[in-house]
Amino acid sequence: MGDDHTCGERYQRKSADAGSDRDRTAEQRDRRADAHDQESDARDDRADARDERAEAREHTGGVVDPGAVADRLGALRDRRGGASDRIQAAEDRHAARADRALSAQERAASSIDKLTRAYHREAGLVELAREVDRARRTQQPFTLAFVDVDNLKATNDALGHGAGDQLLRHVTDAIRAHLRSYDLIIRYGGDEFVCALPDVTMAVAATRFRLVNADLSELDRASVSVGLAQLQPDDAAEALIARADQAMYRHRRQARSPGI
Repeated sequence: MGDDHTCGERYQRKSADAGSDRDRTAEQRDRRADAHDQESDARDDRADARDERAEAREHTGGVVDPGAVADRLGALRDRRGGASDRIQAAEDRHAARADRALSAQERAASSIDKLTRAYHREAGLVELAREVDRARRTQQPFTLAFVDVDNLKATNDALGHGAGDQLLRHVTDAIRAHLRSYDLIIRYGGDEFVCALPDVTMAVAATRFRLVNADLSELDRASVSVGLAQLQPDDAAEALIARADQAMYRHRRQARSPGI
């Protein structure tokens, strides 16, 4: 699993760097668009000045002044140039918006573990801190699950890392099937996951993870060990994770069998 973790880190860095490059390109495009708009304004001002001179010349002695004709032609060229600058500015801004949209997609991709589609640890902990803050504000129940995949090393040793990867995918699919779409799933370590369940009591969370283990047992004869912790008023995310981790180890020592 070490190679997969290293590849995941490289993918994360590459996606984040690509996002930064696109943001810089978008800023450059916006600066070019501003320059085009300024040049367009300057051309319009010059065109207005030429038109004013032409009008003054046209009313001098009732004779067509060649200078007035030249001014009108110059004003027309300036207005055409100004219109072209405005079109280019609009194209630059449109391209800048597209660059920023792609940047956001690439940054999102850099936050997700490619194998399991769970959050990477660093990005996930940022999201977890937000969820903890929200739970404190709303004073609603908040349960955190620390999930450890049982016998992953044995699977890797006996069947190879491909089988271990498949087991991890099956575990996260089973978890996702029994959590809500907005519940947070973080790949905390190679075989460890942290799941945040806002507005859910420990009793309800325990039921959901029993269903996860039932699915895994039927599909792979696999299982996960789970520890649950309820958010307390003074908890930071780190303390909540530590309590859930300790609960998982207590459960594993006591049960010595799959399930919760």
